[in-house]
Amino acid sequence: MVSRGYFNEEDNLPVCWAVVYAPKQNRKRFPENCVKVVGSAEEAVAAADSASGHHAARVAGPSRSSEGFRLYYLLEWL
Repeated sequence: MVSRGYFNEEDNLPVCWAVVYAPKQNRKRFPENCVKVVGSAEEAVAAADSASGHHAARVAGPSRSSEGFRLYYLLEWL
């Protein structure tokens, strides 16, 4: 079993490219309203704007949290 913080690879969540709103880039999971899924890494990089806190990333999810929120888990920043 490989675990990366909150994300467990055995959960079999879809992995995708996204633009994530994260002003400080120190979190490992994000609610779905902070994540915009895009089709490729190139699209994510092109749509990112670090000055406004929007960063390109590879994420897994969404997954339902125990509180009922849909979350995406950070795999890597681009």
